[in-house]
Amino acid sequence: MTSHWCDFQNADVILHCGSNSAENHPVSAKWLNRAHERGAKWIVVDPRYTRTAELADIYCPIRSGTDIAFYGGLCNYIIEHDLWQHDYVLNYTNASYLLDPDYGFDPATGLYSGFDADSATYSNRSWHYQVESESHWDTAPGGAYAWAAAPGVPAFTPPTVEHPKRDMTLADPLCVWQQFKKHYSRYDLDTVCAICGMDKETLELVYATYAASGAPDKSGTILYALGQTQHTYGAQNTRAMCIVQLLLGNIGMAGGGVNALRGEPNVQGATDMGMMVNEHPAYLKWPNTTDRKSLRDWMESQTYADGYYTNKPKFLVSSLKEWWGEHATADNDYGYDWWPKVHAGGLADTIIPSFEMMEQGKIRGYFNWGMNPANSAPNTANVRQCMSNLDWLVVVDQVATESATFWKAPDMDPASIDTTVFLLPCALIFEKPGLILNSGRWIQYRHQAVEPWDEAKPDYEICDLLWREIRALYEAEGGANPAPVLNAKWDYYVDGKIDPRPVAWALNGYRVDGTDFARAEVDLCSGYGELAADGSTACAMWIYTGFWANSEAPLDPEKQACCRRGHEDPSGLGLYSNWSFSWPSNRRILYNRASADPAGRPWSADKVLVEWTGEAWKTFDQPDFVAAQGGVPVPPNDNAFFMLWEQNARLESYAMEDGPLPEHYEPFESPTDVNPLNGAFSSPCIRFADYPSTKRGTNEEYPIAATTYSVVEHWQTGGQTRMCPALIEAMPTQFIELSPELAAEKGIKAGDKVRVWNNRGSAVVDCVITHRFKPMTVNGKLTHLVGMTHHFGWAGVYATSESMVNDLTPNVGDPNTQVPEYKAFLVDIEKA
Repeated sequence: MTSHWCDFQNADVILHCGSNSAENHPVSAKWLNRAHERGAKWIVVDPRYTRTAELADIYCPIRSGTDIAFYGGLCNYIIEHDLWQHDYVLNYTNASYLLDPDYGFDPATGLYSGFDADSATYSNRSWHYQVESESHWDTAPGGAYAWAAAPGVPAFTPPTVEHPKRDMTLADPLCVWQQFKKHYSRYDLDTVCAICGMDKETLELVYATYAASGAPDKSGTILYALGQTQHTYGAQNTRAMCIVQLLLGNIGMAGGGVNALRGEPNVQGATDMGMMVNEHPAYLKWPNTTDRKSLRDWMESQTYADGYYTNKPKFLVSSLKEWWGEHATADNDYGYDWWPKVHAGGLADTIIPSFEMMEQGKIRGYFNWGMNPANSAPNTANVRQCMSNLDWLVVVDQVATESATFWKAPDMDPASIDTTVFLLPCALIFEKPGLILNSGRWIQYRHQAVEPWDEAKPDYEICDLLWREIRALYEAEGGANPAPVLNAKWDYYVDGKIDPRPVAWALNGYRVDGTDFARAEVDLCSGYGELAADGSTACAMWIYTGFWANSEAPLDPEKQACCRRGHEDPSGLGLYSNWSFSWPSNRRILYNRASADPAGRPWSADKVLVEWTGEAWKTFDQPDFVAAQGGVPVPPNDNAFFMLWEQNARLESYAMEDGPLPEHYEPFESPTDVNPLNGAFSSPCIRFADYPSTKRGTNEEYPIAATTYSVVEHWQTGGQTRMCPALIEAMPTQFIELSPELAAEKGIKAGDKVRVWNNRGSAVVDCVITHRFKPMTVNGKLTHLVGMTHHFGWAGVYATSESMVNDLTPNVGDPNTQVPEYKAFLVDIEKA
């Protein structure tokens, strides 16, 4: 999320693709409506005519799973019509960088250079740049990197700064720009329409309307959600959006950006906190068994040669000090070896293979905290069978979910299941105080409204009770590896009770000397620039540094409330910089240096975020660049993306697992047998497709393309919302939407019960016949699409269903994130 919701009002063009604000993120629609009232053009590209589409100026249907073809065509249109922002692309991206001579892509096979067929993985060596020259860090006293050789800093070899060869004329055939143009020249309007099932005239209108945001004084925003990410190429979908925005100069601009609409009030906070397998809190990486097996290895593999991530050692050591406290010393590498190691690539630890390991008997116990995989995971029939192999299952939730009662599923035999299930009731969000992060990266303190009901406890209190018992066992019995547990710092108490305030201090960061949590004496850091790699600072989340400190009363949440200091807005752009705190460093719009040209002059006089006056930087937002050093203003340069070592954004990227440029591949299950763009058909790097449980279906068996989505009345798997009679009255059941044409073909009438099935499962749902879905012509073949909601299961009181929609979704994953492909799969239907 490069911007925030209030910034949507500044957009000149809005593009929804893979999101539905009006129904799934209704508060965000307030700011979109404001932009619309000011004259912004609003575009919705979606398989279904949604309530957001009803608000928009242009609606263009798209076959689910073909987003990269759509964006690739947009890139080609922008280039062909010379609508790209020349100065922005030349100076702020890697367009001019020369690629390795071995770089290549073969449309006949759909493969980039470096593919290994045996492992279905790429080596990215040939995706790197040619090197013009090299330089080295100055670690001498007084040098820019003197801190790297200071006492207490772990020993590591600083990275070598490689200066890529560039061709500022963009004429060299090996420069990124020429390879980029060549790649997307195949994505012409006719080909995109054939793949996506679109009308050519409508598609061209969409392209022309959105590309108009590439004018230097205009900006366009792209809003996405699970409709983009839940595919076997979801990460590349996101990359494609970023590329479009770079071509048009929309990153860093007010009213621009690539903006993820989160589906829960704290999804952003959960990802920040490291709830993904391979991610340490604050998007650092956990140790592994290869290039991060030791602290020195971590620093040498993860520290960038240039840009702001040269400071990663500071962030990591400060995190280690928070984990291990006084036990983290320079002599023991600050306890780095006490951290567990993830498998290389993290594949074996994610949700889909975890159930395979249950089936194989490798996982005997499972903590199911704040999720409901027996309802929400892909191929849930397989999930339930795998869970029946567990010795024990702990479910922490507000209600008895399908996971807490998995043996009660209609297809399960309770007598054959020996799993012991523990249900720990936890407090609802209204029943506990604490911090949340919204989609815009705004951190806010939420006060407790009522006491938890009955035996329910806040999550952090449950954590503390478990921690105390586990630690007591290690103290009494030793165990195989007691040091990580016995040496862990766990002092988040006030008056002897676990409290969220000391956790907030730890997240903020503090100086170790002079801090005593027990006495509430905390020397808080005011920004991440104060963190050190010598063990003198502790910080659990470097991106949050300063969020709690910047207040007149930093130790009092009643007065602090995460910097709600006022709602003034000197920018006039809805930044509201004194309300809440936006990580990092209270920056509202990421990469805001790119809102001005290389000389520091704003592209738009009406959307000024930063401006060079000739003597210093005038800023309305916290600068996303080095504006001053040692109190001396730093004159403008073209380093607009200082979070990357190149300090230029990447049109081509060597960091992806499945290719340096987004390329269209078909979903795991596709209604077509043709991929006009390449010979690979589906992604060559797809994950978990070889599991027997995936049971891939063909379009001969299952000719109908299906997708899933949510309704505003229900939340996720419905555990809480199906306990509310008023919401059940408003939306009493799950349903399938299908076109009148398909309904006539199948002999189905509105209100009928419809059976939907494939190789993995079968579900009976209510039928809604609607023009919101229309048949499409895909590669010359008439193709039907249907959509289903997924909020119901057998658990609950006021509304239940014996059919699980996610029994139908395939348990395959994206090679970068391992996110499942919920949004495009095959089914057949009949009247039940």
